[in-house]
Amino acid sequence: MKGTGNPTVVLLIAALTTAGCGRVDRAATKNTPPPPATQLPTIEVTKVTSRTLNVSVSLPGELTPFESVDLFAKQTGFVKSIRVDRGSRVKRGELLAELEAPELVAQRAQAGAVYRGAQSQLASAQAKLAADRATYDHLREAAKTPGVVAGNDLEIAQKSTESGEANVAALHQSAEAAQEGVRAITQLESYLKITAPFDGEVTTRYVHPGALVGPSAGPGATKPILRIQNVTRERLVVPVPESSVAGAPVGTLVSFSVAAFPGRKFQAPIARISREVDTKTRTMPVELDVQDPQRELAPGTFCDVEWPIRRTYPTLFVPISSVASNLQRTFVVRVRGNRTEWVDVKAGARSGSMIEVFGDIREGDLVAVRGTDQIRPATEVTVKQANPTT
Repeated sequence: MKGTGNPTVVLLIAALTTAGCGRVDRAATKNTPPPPATQLPTIEVTKVTSRTLNVSVSLPGELTPFESVDLFAKQTGFVKSIRVDRGSRVKRGELLAELEAPELVAQRAQAGAVYRGAQSQLASAQAKLAADRATYDHLREAAKTPGVVAGNDLEIAQKSTESGEANVAALHQSAEAAQEGVRAITQLESYLKITAPFDGEVTTRYVHPGALVGPSAGPGATKPILRIQNVTRERLVVPVPESSVAGAPVGTLVSFSVAAFPGRKFQAPIARISREVDTKTRTMPVELDVQDPQRELAPGTFCDVEWPIRRTYPTLFVPISSVASNLQRTFVVRVRGNRTEWVDVKAGARSGSMIEVFGDIREGDLVAVRGTDQIRPATEVTVKQANPTT
């Protein structure tokens, strides 16, 4: 058989081999188990809770003086003396500085001379009027006897008396005007004395003796003389976001801290609320009335304010991680009937690990603990209840 090339034998061997392979493949297929069913993804969910919000958020604030004023000279003059300097404590009405204006001395002398002249003229007119009135009265009595006094003489005496009365009235008005002129000059001279408008402390001194000050002193001379501030009482101005202004009425005590006293807390009541939102920053200025009798806090200091946010009604909360965002929307992944759906929400204030949400959700709804846009809507899932979050 060696080297045989019988075609019949070759075909027979090939047929037997093919038949054997077919029997092996069918047996293998018969013994292979079916593929397992597809397993659903599992996500951790938690319930939407309802509670009344009462938290504090950190907001920046700035201390400003309760009262602050730059003192200017009402009357032009030279600084004669300044009795105080930076850091001096002053009382209301205390004399702080004196000015001198030589031209006012001349004006006062002139006004006094005019007044004295008017007084002299008035006295002379009054004396003449008294004589004319006496003459007229004498002639009128004598005229009661027929033929003693001519009628023309009586009429002349009457006219002279009336003229004297009018002259006295005019001179009296002139004397009063001259007296007002003296008072005006005296008032201008009182402006040469600069006094404190309230109890406080001198924080800035702008000029020194010899400086020309006043409204008519020319360019650059209208600068103030001193600055006084009330440093035992300050206004803590807090720009509160419009979403956080509700729930903190006037009188609420608010805590704050400053960098100069690390670890120490101060408290002050809410004293004034603007009630007007700044359209540029969307904040509302609120003032706290800070009493500082020891003068520890300096005006201009920045403060870290623990602003209270309170709701008078319950709102809905979810874990902070449940809120997801992309370029188009902010949402939570809610699970209903083992299927996911995206619910648009608006985030509110945070309370620990929870955050307020506002949208088409209700208390008790199941939402994914970790919201992400990788969990697509209408996905069938298996849920796992998470531990309660506080």
